[in-house]
Amino acid sequence: MAKTAEWGVVQQAKATGEMKKELERMVNALVEEEDYTIEATDHALEILWALKDLKLKAVMEPQELLGLDNFSISTVPPPPEFRCPISGEIMKNPVVLASGQTYDEQFIQKWLKDGHQTCPTTDHVLPHTLLTPNNLVKKIISKWCKEHTTEMSCSAMEGDEESVEDANLQHFTTILERLSSSSLSDQKKAVKETRMLTNRSPSFRALFQDAIPRLFDPILLERANCNIDLREDLVSTILNLSVHDSNRKLLAETTLAISFLIESLRSESIETRSNAAAAMLVLSTLDSNKHIIGKSGAIKPLIDLVEEGHPLAVKDAAAAISSLCTVVENRAWAVSLGAVSVVTKKVMDHILIDEMLDILAILCSHQKAVEEMGELGAVSCLLDILRENTSELNKEKCVAILYTMCFSDRTKLREIWAVESSLETLSNVAQTGTSRAKRKANGILERLNRFAFIS
Repeated sequence: MAKTAEWGVVQQAKATGEMKKELERMVNALVEEEDYTIEATDHALEILWALKDLKLKAVMEPQELLGLDNFSISTVPPPPEFRCPISGEIMKNPVVLASGQTYDEQFIQKWLKDGHQTCPTTDHVLPHTLLTPNNLVKKIISKWCKEHTTEMSCSAMEGDEESVEDANLQHFTTILERLSSSSLSDQKKAVKETRMLTNRSPSFRALFQDAIPRLFDPILLERANCNIDLREDLVSTILNLSVHDSNRKLLAETTLAISFLIESLRSESIETRSNAAAAMLVLSTLDSNKHIIGKSGAIKPLIDLVEEGHPLAVKDAAAAISSLCTVVENRAWAVSLGAVSVVTKKVMDHILIDEMLDILAILCSHQKAVEEMGELGAVSCLLDILRENTSELNKEKCVAILYTMCFSDRTKLREIWAVESSLETLSNVAQTGTSRAKRKANGILERLNRFAFIS
């Protein structure tokens, strides 16, 4: 064994000497020659790295270098980012702490169980002790180990994520208890923390599937009615939860949730109104929810938000109306509640034309909507937009709306002809528009011909 070791030392010394000579030759060439190649610099760097590896190998055992007994020999040290800041070892199961720092799960769990309430790296007080698996870092470490013939045991690389999930579940249970607290201060803190966690952690959103009714505790809702900050945090939490597919149906079927959102659409806080509209938009992506939301009376306050026109809320409110009105009964309600007038005026004022045209394109299938649009001067407005430097998509929407209006009300043909005969607006679209815009424009022109408006 000793002779083998000695032989290895001799061979290493020879290799080191040869590499130093080669490095000296390469460095001299780089210094003396102005037109040196990239390959030459890469080769010099490779020699430097090899020398560093040999030096490290000579002064310490590989297992000691890596800090893990279950690693095989490797001469390349792992990047410092792969090591747990607490143990100094390569992380087997990296998790993210509330501070944003990544640690090996077993070591940060011990840190927290010992009673620490701060981040070991930043020393900042932790708002919560929820741990989120860092799967990306785990994959990167695994890939690095394979590339450098450094392998961790299978059990280590698979990681034990159950302990993380258990810790998160315990924390979740604690928050639920605080949501039902008799103390306003405790409830406010619990809701604020829930807002933050549901925003950052998909796994935390998923935990709420069986606990959504707990968010709508009567005492909590009563207090939210009198406390702007509490309402804002609760609405934001609902919005965060609705991002999770399984929660959408559950939230819509929770009567108190929808009624709370509808009330929040009229809140003093614009942030609350905006987030309530966004929540309605996300919830309405499910067809079954559209019926529930429409029947609950959400359309009118959404129309009011569009009319108000606040930049923070108008876009989500308009998108929510478009989504809800794909259902026929909601379309009728929107028309009867004044949506056509509000939206048409926004188009005329060139406010969020994309979103407003989306609404009109849906509503114009309703006869009363066509009549109202005609009275408001929508035909000339839409023709004006077609001549403006607007997007091809908007032109397509305008032509589609005009096409539907013509087939619902023949009197609109004469109004269109009065403009077309002099400006040839639709004729231009029929030649230069998108395929759908051309088809709709030609349909209107053919109808004008049929009724002898064009000679």
